[in-house]
Amino acid sequence: MNHKAARRGHVSKPGAGRGSDLAPMSWALWDWASQPYFTLVTTFIFFPYFATGFIGDPVRGQELLGYALGVAGLLIAVTSPVAGAVADALGRRKPWLAAFSVIFVVCSAGLWAAEPGAPNGVAFIMVMIVLASFSIESAIVFYNAMLPGLVPEARLGRLSGMGWGMGYLGGLVSLALVLWAFSLPSQMTSVFLPEAPLLGMDPLRSEADRAVGPFAAIWYIIFAIPLFLFVPDEAPRKVTMRQAIGAGLAKLYRTLVDLRNYGNVAMFLLARMIYNNGFSAIFVFGGVYARGIFGWGLTMMALFGIILTVFSTLSAFIGGWFDDHYGSKPTLMVSLSLLILGTLGIASVSPDGVLFVVVLEPLEAVRPAFSSVQEQVYLASGIVIGIAAGPAQSVSRTLMARLAPPGMVTEFFGLYAFSGKAVGFLAPTIVALVTAAWGSQRAGIFAILAFLICGLVLLVPVRQERAKAI
Repeated sequence: MNHKAARRGHVSKPGAGRGSDLAPMSWALWDWASQPYFTLVTTFIFFPYFATGFIGDPVRGQELLGYALGVAGLLIAVTSPVAGAVADALGRRKPWLAAFSVIFVVCSAGLWAAEPGAPNGVAFIMVMIVLASFSIESAIVFYNAMLPGLVPEARLGRLSGMGWGMGYLGGLVSLALVLWAFSLPSQMTSVFLPEAPLLGMDPLRSEADRAVGPFAAIWYIIFAIPLFLFVPDEAPRKVTMRQAIGAGLAKLYRTLVDLRNYGNVAMFLLARMIYNNGFSAIFVFGGVYARGIFGWGLTMMALFGIILTVFSTLSAFIGGWFDDHYGSKPTLMVSLSLLILGTLGIASVSPDGVLFVVVLEPLEAVRPAFSSVQEQVYLASGIVIGIAAGPAQSVSRTLMARLAPPGMVTEFFGLYAFSGKAVGFLAPTIVALVTAAWGSQRAGIFAILAFLICGLVLLVPVRQERAKAI
């Protein structure tokens, strides 16, 4: 979800090298292939397990996860402009996409080794997290570069939207499959469930939590194949790697210099750079916080994820209607306000209270799903975040399209994509530092809240008007 908000920013000359009728669907299917990593690993199951079950200390676990994601974000920020230049200048995208895919598959599968007490396990798993996150984000750059050549320009939005929708659906289906195959069979009996967890998954060794890494890797291998078979690749161009990198960095520099003449667009990009950090972070650390204070296992985390994803999917369509009728900026500001409200609601929940001032009985060790007031407030806050998530992602892209100067849309969408990655390391690193300094998971959530509030404040002076080309 949160992790692919700026993926559709790259646009080049459309129409070159269109393949068969299978090409557009095969391209969109890659979103279905890659989304389970973001849904299962980064948001709802593995990262929360890493912090609580693997590390064993939610506060220390949140800190270490923040450092790992900060390193991955820094690598992405440094390399993404170069990767975009290589994609544009060299022509061929599939070899690069394949190379990063191999790294991703190996490292995602390597998360299986996160068994509590494994010798030297923490360092190894943190390296796997860094490389898996870095490689899948790098693969996205080359994946995006394939879009313009697949359909006429008038259909680019529909194809991009289809990929986005298939990604959401892939996340939902993968969550449901993990519940059906690995978690629910050990907790209940039904004719619709296997008699025991498939593959003999042992809940006492957290094997189901660890299995989502290999599961995401296998899912990716299966469903990414059509892209490599049916999506055409451009012919290689006679440009050296050094020339490609040099040209790409020079173009980025010129665009950044030219941005001084477009203050309104620059303010929007700055606002997005800040609030996108907070948006991405709440989807990672919100799940970590939930598992830390409630002790939720895989089943509860998956149910929580399914509920939030359903609301995000529905709100994305509703947000598009509001965008067309009331404008991109008002819709985005409402979405960010809801994100702030939901994040504040999450931060207000503790094991013995809600809303900061309401004191409740401590949570019982064994309780029905979402039966406590604490869990109900957390779920309601999560739903608010889910409702805001879809529009916040889609409307940001639409607002960029409405602000960019005529004839410079491609150039400014390049800056849009860059702004989503340039300081992506900042929020997880600050969450890690704040969590360590205060010895509190809640303090880390407040750090995320600061990013969202700052982004909203910076958005206020932005005018929804197309800039004039200079």
